Formats: sequence, structure tokens, C-alpha cells
Amino acid sequence: MKNKRTYYKAMVLGDFSVGKTALIDRCINNELKKIYFPSLGCNMEVKDVNLDGYETLAILFDVSGVQSLLPLRKKYYPNSDGALVVFDITRSKTFNNIPNWIEEFFNNNGRGIVPIVLVGNKSDLRDENSITTESALEYATELSKWAGFEIPYFETSALDGSGVEEAFLTLVKNMIIQKQKGKHPPEKQQANNKKSMIQLKPPTINKDHN
Repeated sequence: MKNKRTYYKAMVLGDFSVGKTALIDRCINNELKKIYFPSLGCNMEVKDVNLDGYETLAILFDVSGVQSLLPLRKKYYPNSDGALVVFDITRSKTFNNIPNWIEEFFNNNGRGIVPIVLVGNKSDLRDENSITTESALEYATELSKWAGFEIPYFETSALDGSGVEEAFLTLVKNMIIQKQKGKHPPEKQQANNKKSMIQLKPPTINKDHN
């Protein structure tokens, strides 16, 4: 029996110029523009996905990474099923800001803790000063323990396409799994229902490991 097509709303989050729009272009169209400018609003793209027999339509919201535009982002967060949270491996500040993005997203989506995938973009530009894979994996492990389910980490390059499809499909798969189980793992959902007025705060990043 053919599965009914389902829709998933996913945010693409991170500081400005980490390559969010380029990642979406690579994922949706398998191409890049010659020039990108920082988004000052929200762009929406859709992608059909057939994953393990599930026909899905992923709706991707590329929101501005400018910190002062939080009121605008809050309008797009509600009812999100998940998110790609992106940093630039060559800019440590964008990695250190990841907890802020997760906190902002979880506290404004109306659903609390939902599946996310941590993405270290611009892997083609890696040098000796870049965020190490080990540091990012360590933080993903801490996040997973805190959230109560696995939060994967992928390194990507919008330029050559490496890791982009894998990160995106992993998010879709995890959103499908969580929707089948319920919006959150039972223990987290119960906690969120009892403490709906308490702000969710993810673990911070140990900057000594940057």
C-alpha cells in the first residue's frame, strides 16, 4: 500500500554568511550562484523526497542570520518539524553561536525540542585554524545527551556538494521518525508540557576546544 504523502517544515539556521542559501541551492537544484548576498528576510524552497518508501515534501525556510532580525524569524518558527543548524568551520564565532540558535529555535517553534542536524559548512576551505571535526562531534554528543535523541553532525561543502545530500536526508529521516513517535521523546515531551514556561537552554560550547 502506497504511503500518504506527508509535509515537513524545516528551518535552516545559523549566522550570516555561513552558506545557508548556497547549501539549499546545492540541495534543491544541485547548482550554485556566482554571488550570494546575506538574506534579510526569509526564502522558502521545496524538495520532493522519497525516503524508505515515504513520499515527503520538505519545505525549507532559509531565514536571515542577522541577530537583530529575531522578531522576523519568530514569525516563521512555529510548527517547524526540524532544522539544519549551520556554522562555517573557518569562523569559530559561528560555531560558538550554535547554542544561541538552538535555544532561539526550540523556544519559539511551539513544539520545543525537535530533530536538528548540526552542519559544519565550507569544508573545502579547511585550514589549521578551522573548527576541528572532533570538537564539533563532541558538541553534537553533548547536545544528543541533553535532547534525549541523536543529533548528528555533518561536514559539508556547498561548492563541491560533499555531505549536503546526506545532511538533508538525515534530517528528513529523523523528522519522519519523530512524527511517528510523537513530536518529542516521551520524557522530554512530558517535561515540556509540565514546564512550558521554562526556557529550554542547550549546553554551551567549550571554547577551549575550538
